[in-house]
Amino acid sequence: MNTSTDEDHQPQGHIDRYDVIIVGAGFAGMYMLHRLREAGFSVRCFEAGSGPGGTWYWNRYPGARCDIHSLAYSYSFSKDLEQEWEWTELYAAQPEIERYANHVADRFDLRRSITFDTRIESCVYNEADHAWTVTTDKGGTGRARYLIMATGGYSVPAKPQLPGLETFKGEAYYTNQWPLHEVDFSGKRVGIIGTGSSGVQTATAVAAEPIKHLYIFQRTANFLVPGWNRPADPDYTREFKAGYNAFREEARWTGNGTLFPKVKSLGQLTTGPIAHLEGDALKARLEELWVTGGLYFFGGVSDLMTSEVANERVSDFFRQKIRERVRDPKLADLLTPRGFFIGERRIIAENGYLEIFNRPDVSLVDVKADPIEAITPDGVKTRDRTYPLDILILATGFDSGTGAMLKVDVRGKNGQQFRDKWADGPVTYLGLMANGFPNMFMLAQPGSPSIRSQVLVSIEQHVEFVSDMLLHARNTGIVEIEAGREAEEAWTAHASDVAAKSLFARSETQYVGANIPGKPRVYLAYLGGVGLYRKTCDAVRDNGYEGFRLRTANGTVSGSETWSAAGDTPRVWGTAV
Repeated sequence: MNTSTDEDHQPQGHIDRYDVIIVGAGFAGMYMLHRLREAGFSVRCFEAGSGPGGTWYWNRYPGARCDIHSLAYSYSFSKDLEQEWEWTELYAAQPEIERYANHVADRFDLRRSITFDTRIESCVYNEADHAWTVTTDKGGTGRARYLIMATGGYSVPAKPQLPGLETFKGEAYYTNQWPLHEVDFSGKRVGIIGTGSSGVQTATAVAAEPIKHLYIFQRTANFLVPGWNRPADPDYTREFKAGYNAFREEARWTGNGTLFPKVKSLGQLTTGPIAHLEGDALKARLEELWVTGGLYFFGGVSDLMTSEVANERVSDFFRQKIRERVRDPKLADLLTPRGFFIGERRIIAENGYLEIFNRPDVSLVDVKADPIEAITPDGVKTRDRTYPLDILILATGFDSGTGAMLKVDVRGKNGQQFRDKWADGPVTYLGLMANGFPNMFMLAQPGSPSIRSQVLVSIEQHVEFVSDMLLHARNTGIVEIEAGREAEEAWTAHASDVAAKSLFARSETQYVGANIPGKPRVYLAYLGGVGLYRKTCDAVRDNGYEGFRLRTANGTVSGSETWSAAGDTPRVWGTAV
């Protein structure tokens, strides 16, 4: 295997032989690139965008913002990076996160190994030399022993079937394909279809512009939690950074990778179950969490995923908050989520969204009661009314989890197509590999905590597991790594059993693919929690990478076809590990 450090400054479209090819230069791809280069592998990364950042490059819509404290939503692999980067807000906005991604790319000299503005169109495995051949949209081809798909869980837009969309004469934008140029909202009638996270953030930002009128087309009301965003506080930052090591380590073993920042300036957050609480004790706990704000609210309720009593108490508390914030009782009722558990759908961190409905120039359109029939040249036509628009914004979400993997023509052993492998839903071992596709790893994909976790925690764990495995392979003469079929079946069944024990897999949400017509209904993330998942991966490694078949050039096979923990009682995060 070639272990040179890199092959630099290749002309556009030219690809040579590498040890590893990485698809995607988001936070997963960049860290994977850095770690493998440091270990002496030759690596080339391909990125469709013109710059690094992945999700935070493409999603530059107005109001785009992280819903995790900036100091936590950052890399932990470099202590110097942790200390030197200064965030300006408690919850960073997209431009600042993109600047951070560019800073990382420059600080660790990653750009020389990244080919931007280039998509991988096909990846084909050659069994004779245990290598992948990739083809780009520029016509270049190249080979690498290992292929790492860092394509992200939120990178393929879900484009709704709206009759007449192509006829609209005004400006039309998808939130996840926002243009690089400024959009002028002054004096314009703006419509936003969708009230998920991107829709809520966009609506709040657009309402702050000098618009003529804003129409928000809502199908399903979602649970909202205030972020209480504010400028970064120097004392908070200093205290937080002083305790980074302990904070990061504890967060790695939590349920979803989020941990309330334990700093004196924020006080101590009470955590634990609430199903046993009553009266004033319950109210005091919920109000304490409300003032804390953000998704940390839910870190304080350990039985939210497993107790219907606890879940309904939190849900009722949030519904009451809506009635307190929205003056018109009818509007408040339309904005009140019902019919699903809090947490089943993505909980949205917002900063003043509900208050925009107290304004006369903002209207909520209930498309469940009055469905959209068509987009006309002049606006949106529902069954009962027409809404004239100058700008139409589609905040219609993503083909979550599987979308990016299935866009590329990937072919494994015997020419098997990856699309066929996942035709009935994703099957993986640990969310990392699929049987029949040797030497191809997936980062933060279905079958791992991925899109239901603080994803940077999950990304770093995946990158470190995979890089350690490739080092092991190099040091022991392994040329082919493949997930065992029995291990894959056992893990997929286990992940499904865990989801079935939680309250989060019962409704038709993006997390089961319900927002994409015809998509198989499979829960797209592992709900055992990032801590239990990390413990599982550590055990797999310590047991000689059980569940993976490791083959040397002379045909010697090690590892195993099976996963020894198959059949263990599935646990949902929030229960004892």
